[in-house]
Amino acid sequence: MPALTGGGSVLAVLSSALDGLSLRQQVIADNIANVDTPDFRATGVEFESSLREAIADGDDPQIAAQLVPTVTPVGANGNNVDLRKETMAATQTQFQYQLMTRAVTDQYSLVKTVAGSM
Repeated sequence: MPALTGGGSVLAVLSSALDGLSLRQQVIADNIANVDTPDFRATGVEFESSLREAIADGDDPQIAAQLVPTVTPVGANGNNVDLRKETMAATQTQFQYQLMTRAVTDQYSLVKTVAGSM
C-alpha cells in the first residue's frame, strides 16, 4: 500500500509534523519553566520550512527542526521569556497537534475503509 509506505506519503508528512510540534511544545514548556531564571534566553522551534521543502522535492519528509533564539527583548534580569507569548504559542501548538492527530486518525480510517472493501 503506497499510502502507508514510501517517501512523501501523507502519513509520513503527518508524522514529521507531529514530531516537530511535539518538540515545539517541549521547548515552550522549558521556556515557561524558566520565566524567572536570570539570564535565561527563550528559544523557539522552526521545522515548517524544512518540511515544506522536503514535500516539494518529493523527499522523505524527515524534519530538520532547529532551535532558534526568540527576538523578545531582554528584561532587567537578562531573561527574555514573555509569558503571554509563550502561553499563546503553547495554545496554538496544542491546536495544531490536535489537528494533525485528527488527520492521522482520518488517514487510518480511510485505509481501514479501503481494506474492508477489498
